[in-house]
Amino acid sequence: MTRSAPVRVEVPSIGVDSELMELGLRADGAMEVPPEAFPAGWYTGAPTPGELGPAVIAGHIDWVTGPAVFADLSEVAVDDEIVVTREDGTRAVFRVASTGQYAKDAFPTAEVYGNLDHAGLRLISCGGSWDTTTRHYRDNIVVFAELVDAD
Repeated sequence: MTRSAPVRVEVPSIGVDSELMELGLRADGAMEVPPEAFPAGWYTGAPTPGELGPAVIAGHIDWVTGPAVFADLSEVAVDDEIVVTREDGTRAVFRVASTGQYAKDAFPTAEVYGNLDHAGLRLISCGGSWDTTTRHYRDNIVVFAELVDAD
């Protein structure tokens, strides 16, 4: 698919239907995260969903107000469908190929952001146990998906 900004992500298996905001990089070089529980955001430094390479969408699992957009991301399973609606009106349909939970200090950077020979999608959120010292979750949940249809 040609480049077109994503505007909505749907993950029917966990009830996600979210608009998308843009995410860039923080001053320390890490990807920004959405400033609130909703919506999810897409990383503008990666391909758009449907383009060759790994598109990246991130969201929180919870917030001070309660569950957030990716509250149930750890429940996504292989073969689940993810649909991304794009600014040009097309939809990129992805099928989940694998999922994983990774310690923050063992984040699979190359697998998430590295070159691909196909159109891929990565959904990212926090997970695992809460660290009361850092006030962050200890792990990240990553869903790896591949483009299966475009309309």
